[in-house]
Amino acid sequence: MFKILRNWIDRYLGNEEAVLFAMLLIAAVVIVWSLGSVLTPVFAGIVIAFLLQGLVDRLKDWGMPHWASVTVTTLLLVLVLVITLLFVLPVIWQQSTKLIGEVPAILAEGQEQLMLLPQKYPQLISEVQINQMIELAGHEIGQLGQSLVSMSVASLPMLATLLIYLILVPILVFFFLKDKDQILGWLGNMLPAERPMMRQVWHEMNAQVANYVRGKVIEILVVGVVSCIAFALLGLKYALLMGLLVGLSVVIPYIGAALVTIPVMVVGFWQWGMGNEFYWLFVVYTVIQALDGNVLVPLLFSEAVNLHPVAIILAVLVFGGLWGFWGVFFAIPLATLFKAIASAWPVAMHKLEASVD
Repeated sequence: MFKILRNWIDRYLGNEEAVLFAMLLIAAVVIVWSLGSVLTPVFAGIVIAFLLQGLVDRLKDWGMPHWASVTVTTLLLVLVLVITLLFVLPVIWQQSTKLIGEVPAILAEGQEQLMLLPQKYPQLISEVQINQMIELAGHEIGQLGQSLVSMSVASLPMLATLLIYLILVPILVFFFLKDKDQILGWLGNMLPAERPMMRQVWHEMNAQVANYVRGKVIEILVVGVVSCIAFALLGLKYALLMGLLVGLSVVIPYIGAALVTIPVMVVGFWQWGMGNEFYWLFVVYTVIQALDGNVLVPLLFSEAVNLHPVAIILAVLVFGGLWGFWGVFFAIPLATLFKAIASAWPVAMHKLEASVD
């Protein structure tokens, strides 16, 4: 047993780069795990810098100096944040509070519809089962209400934190864009001069993460905006809120689309019942999901992430459980990172052994 373990260590941790790379990975996990909430503005700044790097490069191609390109890009970011804060968020907040206030009416309507099921299908479901379902749903709704009250009580500290982030994130984005080469050079100077395995993983992940982050944010915007417009044209209540939920659902592959279907269909059923409007809503929502999965995703993600669906779902569950929203958002890049490391590590070690021999 000890001989097998020693051979494995000699094979995969037999040189300076392998040991250092393993230590860096462990340190990164510990830092993110322990300081994830503190480093949230940094993560947000890195993500937004990835998004805006293309605009900076485009402005430089048009003859604008680097500092001017970064400045214009950062000012556009600030403008978007101000518009979102002053015009979009108030509408979303208003629709959210109004929807929460109408939850009792929605539950009462749903209870009436459920009580009709034993009469129509007595062999499939009984009145006792319906009462148990209603009691369980009432318990869950009560816990949700308590959570919302707790969130409203703690809203002032959260608002202060949001304001701090609104100041910190644009500053971080500005310096990430302005001093990108210096930051990468400083980090590179701390690593060994000969690092073929790290270079292979870096080149693969740099292209993958940039493609994924930009594509995912564009997908959120396109799906969210199209859903808002479609729901508004259909006359669905809370169209902006429902569209936002549909847009954010694409962050969670496979699972998000299934989960967000429930509130959209519930609101539509409560508003129209089983009428033609509800069927149109179902058709439109299905078309949006189909176009997203079969047209938009292949178009945006030009460099396909070669991961099995089971691996993607496991990555979402594991990293989402560890790091919340950012873990879900970066689940696919993190899974790709592990795959890149698993592919590069044996290759690099075999090349090292061949050169020694």
